[in-house]
Amino acid sequence: MTVLDSRPDIPGDPEGRVVAPKEAPTALISEAGVSMTPVDDLGAGRGPFWLDDWLRANATDVLAWRRHIHAHPELSRHEFATTEMVLSLLRSVGLKPWVLPVGTGVVCDIGSGDRCVALRADMDALPLTEATGLPYASKTDGAAHMCGHDAHTAILLGAARALAGAPELPGRVRLIFQPAEEVMPGGALDMIAAGAMEGVERIYGLHCDPRLEVGKIGLREGALTSAADLIELRLTSPGGHTSRPHLTADLVHALGTVITSLPAVLSRRVDPRSGTVLVWGAVHAGQAANAVPQDGVLRGTLRTADHEVWTMLEPLVASSVESLLAPTGVGFSLDYRRGVPPVVSDPESTALMRAGVEAALGETGVAGTEQSSGGEDFGWYLEHVQGAFARLGVWPGEGPMADIHRPTFTLDERALLCGVRTLVHTALATLA
Repeated sequence: MTVLDSRPDIPGDPEGRVVAPKEAPTALISEAGVSMTPVDDLGAGRGPFWLDDWLRANATDVLAWRRHIHAHPELSRHEFATTEMVLSLLRSVGLKPWVLPVGTGVVCDIGSGDRCVALRADMDALPLTEATGLPYASKTDGAAHMCGHDAHTAILLGAARALAGAPELPGRVRLIFQPAEEVMPGGALDMIAAGAMEGVERIYGLHCDPRLEVGKIGLREGALTSAADLIELRLTSPGGHTSRPHLTADLVHALGTVITSLPAVLSRRVDPRSGTVLVWGAVHAGQAANAVPQDGVLRGTLRTADHEVWTMLEPLVASSVESLLAPTGVGFSLDYRRGVPPVVSDPESTALMRAGVEAALGETGVAGTEQSSGGEDFGWYLEHVQGAFARLGVWPGEGPMADIHRPTFTLDERALLCGVRTLVHTALATLA
């Protein structure tokens, strides 16, 4: 299982933001015929026969792909080797994938017909240093797959190659291997701009959840994640001596006013059922205890689970900040950066995904899940087509729950096969 199709000619971004490495790696998976200990297939025997046969023969390959990607992580918009690996593995079974104009990310259709369902996986790593001690831990300083995107990519590769071997499909399945999920506003926008959603009627995705036991898929109709916007407020003042605050504009007092009052104002102007929360993460101003500073900065995140509320937050924050600061005399500039929309799974897509999970893992494979305040750029796809997003259980059922975005995050690799089965069955249920 050696990947050989090395492509040094992956196109770079036409605007010059990112370029492919001059020399592509000569071997993406170094050992030929990787031999690995198999893991239990928790959905074995549930069919269809061609999926059972494929997983019986290739389950260890899925694990090997994940471990290779894990050991060679790439940060957002630099997923060149991962892109090449995906291209090679898809081409090796006769598929015709194509690369996004930005140089990373892959789109590929399987099957034929007018109807098309999309399956999405993200590929980028986090700027963290891994501390798991695993034999296949990251070999790249300052980059690690601590959010499970290595698993997501391997799962979609497994689903792709299994679907490619199906005797017949009732329509088309579009594979979306997306770059840059970890940076706002997200690589989903690159996919959409490149036409990846054209002709798609529904889209589905999975995300590792270390709080959910392996063999379970967490489904939720409605909001699953939140919109996540960034706020940066810069204040200016003539400065002066703290003994004479009446002769200047007290910048620190103004900062304190916004810090305490803006969340309170939003709590009275926004429906509390929307799950809207503003949390400050950084504040900087001044050095001396007896000097009113001339400048200061305040940064935070504003999140909401309600799409309608999300559309009104920017003007509401702007007018509220202006009103709060008007009496203080300070100058200010507000940088409001919209992040990603909330992920809202529609009822019909959620029901179809539930049917897919039940076919893949049985009724006991379906679990409920809570709405999160975290952001996920899958929401951009749902601005264009209907779909559902679910949580993939990766906790082995005992021991600590190592959370994502921590240097110690690990997962139970049985979840990889659960993910393959879930995506395949969800696509089949939607196209039936």
